[in-house]
Amino acid sequence: MPRVEGLRSPYDKTLGGLHHLGRMLDKMRLKLAGRLPEDFHRNYGLSVGLDGQLCGFMNVKFEDVEAQVAAGATEAEVVEWIFVHGLRPNRTQAMAWNEHSRKLGWNDRMSSFVAKVKTESGIGTPATCTVFELIELTEDREPPAPR
Repeated sequence: MPRVEGLRSPYDKTLGGLHHLGRMLDKMRLKLAGRLPEDFHRNYGLSVGLDGQLCGFMNVKFEDVEAQVAAGATEAEVVEWIFVHGLRPNRTQAMAWNEHSRKLGWNDRMSSFVAKVKTESGIGTPATCTVFELIELTEDREPPAPR
């Protein structure tokens, strides 16, 4: 699947200091505009995926965040709405989310999903083992070097 214009990398943490938050809002805006590719629809907002896990961590409902985006709120306004109605993470909480999300798919319940998508996509790189790395490769971006 090629890169989607207007869809950030899950590694981006410019919004609220959290991985995936900007990407989730991008997906919402693209879907509302009718520009989110069909391949993204089946995982959109799922509680077991990154969208749902982030909303669960932040203690907000995906649908409520989506309603803020649909109402035309700016990114800063949506982030502040999340922080007011859910969790305003401190540094330790943000680090916990960022490390969890960055490593999702590496030797955990998402590992079989990552392996399945790698096989279906023809990605044979053994080092590709996290959801973030898989997203980067399937969207024609080079994942950052391992730390």
